[in-house]
This record gives sequence, C-alpha cells and structure tokens, in this order.
Amino acid sequence: MTSGSITVKELLGGVTDEPRAKHRLATDSTDKFKGMAGVAVAAGALLGTMAQAAPAMATTDLGAEGISDSVDHPAPAPVATPVAAPFGLAGLPAELAGPLAQAEQIIKDLQAVPSAVAPPAAAPAPAVLPVGGEISSAYGSRWGAFHYGVDIADALGTPIQSAMGGTVIEAGPASGFGQWVRVQQDDGTIAVYGHINEYYVQAGDRVNAGDVIAAVGNRGQSTGPHLHLEIWDQNSNKIDPVAWLADNGVITEQRWGTD
Repeated sequence: MTSGSITVKELLGGVTDEPRAKHRLATDSTDKFKGMAGVAVAAGALLGTMAQAAPAMATTDLGAEGISDSVDHPAPAPVATPVAAPFGLAGLPAELAGPLAQAEQIIKDLQAVPSAVAPPAAAPAPAVLPVGGEISSAYGSRWGAFHYGVDIADALGTPIQSAMGGTVIEAGPASGFGQWVRVQQDDGTIAVYGHINEYYVQAGDRVNAGDVIAAVGNRGQSTGPHLHLEIWDQNSNKIDPVAWLADNGVITEQRWGTD
C-alpha cells in the first residue's frame, strides 16, 4: 500500500463482507470481480515496474510497449531508426519507404559513375577574317611586280584579329611594312600582318583565332590605312590569303583598288 493506493474492497465496490457459503456469486458479479481483479493486478505490476525503472528514467525514454505483468521483464525491443523520406516523400510506411530508399541510392550511385563514352572533343576555333574592311588589292601581279599578299582597307586603329590560333614568332619593326606581327599558325602556316600602327603581342605569346593582336596602320610603304596579310605555307612559299581563308571557311568579297 502506498500513498494514493486503493483497497481491494474499494475496487470490488458492491461486494460485501457477509459469508456466502451456500451459493455462488451471480454471473454478472463474478465477471465484475474478475475484471476488477485483473485491473488491480495490472496496476500493481505497473507500479512495480515503474519503481524498478525509476533510476533509469532520468536518462532513458520508455517506449509505449515493453511493460509486462510477468515476474521477469525482458529488455525492451530496440527502437527502429526512422527511415529517411525517399525522393522527398515523407510519411511513407516502413514497408514502402525502405525499398524506395534503396532504389534512390542505386540511382545516385549510377549517376556518380563517369560515362564510359568520352564526350566529343571541342572543335577548334575556325579561322576568322582579321579585319572587316574591303579588299583593296589582291594577291598576284600588280604594277609590273608580284603582290604576295592581300590588302584589306580599314580605318586607322581598327583592331586586327589573329586569323587562326598559333604562336607569335615576331612582333616589331619590319622593312617595307614599318611594323609587322608574324604568327606560326596551328595548321603549320605562317600569317604575316603588315603596315600595322601598333602591336599588342610579343614573341612566344599564344593566341587564338579572333584574339586582337594589332591595329590597322599606314606605316612603311603604304598609300593609306590598311592591313597587308600574307600566308606562308610549311615551306615558306607565299600563297593566296583569300584562297587560304576560303579553305578555312572564311569567304571574302573583293573590291579592286591600289595599295
């Protein structure tokens, strides 16, 4: 008996202390007695269990199950670790959440494996027209001599772009051109940019097609601002720059004139 306990008599309610030697309780009274007696036993077991577990309750949560009215109390079953919501779907029952979580992990593992097929290599940058002006003098015979390049007239100071990627092999003064830039191009040819006003690269620099390397000038033997462009093949033979540009996808329009 503890503080707040109730007596068996109080649990039995209508059952009296008078002897009943000659007859049994009525059926409803018997059922009532058995039910209340069971409640008393369960209550006693609960109080006993809680008294034994009191020292550990400060640090341990009791589950909803694990309380027994038997003498020996087995250790409570471990609490299952909550299953993470697969694919962002929360609240799924364990029998669905488990397989879906496995499927989600398999998909993540497959996505992490690099593809066996290497992506195609990026295509090299195409050739570009160094300046946007019009051709004033073509490759070939001119004034009783041979003109080994093509002249493209444009405004003084217009940016000159590298026709193709390559390495600068010379930038500076040049006889007849005043100043020039020469680039060893990736296809083995050499591009010569003459009569330039100023240059922005130096020997050893790596340039790409479209990089600005100089500015249109009127230096050297020149009658007006223009770019003199030459292309030398792998044997240092000077070839038609217009044909070379066309072979590399750059089509030009000509306007005949004088240098």
